[in-house]
Amino acid sequence: MFVPAPYRQPSAPWMVDILRGNPLALMVSNGPREAGPYATHLPVIQDPTMTGDWAADLSGARLLGHMNRANPHWKALDDGAQVLLTFTGPHAYVSPTVYQQTPSAPTWNFTSVHVHGVLRKIEHDQAGEETLELVRSTVRAFEADFGDAWDMSDSQDYFRKILPAVGGFRIDVSGAEGMFKLSQEQDPHVRERVRESFAARSDSGRHREAARLMGKLPPPGCPHAA
Repeated sequence: MFVPAPYRQPSAPWMVDILRGNPLALMVSNGPREAGPYATHLPVIQDPTMTGDWAADLSGARLLGHMNRANPHWKALDDGAQVLLTFTGPHAYVSPTVYQQTPSAPTWNFTSVHVHGVLRKIEHDQAGEETLELVRSTVRAFEADFGDAWDMSDSQDYFRKILPAVGGFRIDVSGAEGMFKLSQEQDPHVRERVRESFAARSDSGRHREAARLMGKLPPPGCPHAA
């Protein structure tokens, strides 16, 4: 991903927050020449057994995910395949009316993280325990971040019933780039008008989340976020 210098993430936690807050990734990998690349939207979590801080480029991290084994993408994936995961965070259109100056041009503010890594398929053992634990870990992570602490105890038999259709995998991350295009190229007073316009959008959560991120941007000339 091409990331102009003004739009680089202020620090690694900015990328981690995008991954955790927007875990529905688009996974892309090469397919047969006649088919072209494959792309599948799927939920991804951090491997809960991995501890310690994330590297600045997320290298060394491990992610877990799964897809339907009936998906042609799954069948085309080789163990050890190079894959790209894209995560999209808050984004919003910026109308030139907000700038209150001429000349100007419209743009789209957005946040995105591209993660590169090596995919390792989790092949079913006789009981499928490793894939089952991946499913459980995914439930725990998403219930903690987005749910209502649902108790999955009574659904274990159902999990085992659907397990043969689940293709689980690990991704060993080799690196990542973050793009945080939030009007950094504008004068501070213009950027503040953009932020205020986003924050005022009561009908759009992504606008308000973009405004929140803009409020965390470091001042011009400062390399780190507050």
